[in-house]
Amino acid sequence: MGISTHILDTTRGRPASGVRVTLEARGESGWAVTGEGTTDADGRVKALMAESPAPGTYRITFHVGPYFEEQSVKAFYPEVTITFLVAEGGQHFHVPLLLNPFGFSTYRGS
Repeated sequence: MGISTHILDTTRGRPASGVRVTLEARGESGWAVTGEGTTDADGRVKALMAESPAPGTYRITFHVGPYFEEQSVKAFYPEVTITFLVAEGGQHFHVPLLLNPFGFSTYRGS
């Protein structure tokens, strides 16, 4: 249970390792960090949030600028933020990112 993610660099056809990822939850006072991690060699953060998330609005920010800079790749997006809604708790949420220097897509994974 919890929230996990991974990044696939679609230009290279490989996982994006070493990317800092931040998870936040929206509360009455605004956004609060609830988890952080760095993608592993497989491009994954397996436990961005270990416990099942409570219903609410969450956002994941992928800090991809340094990842592209390390590869000497000029990219349009220094970060990618995905906001999503947890309607019911007690589930696992996997939020993958398909990334290239000039675009990205995401979906609810399993």
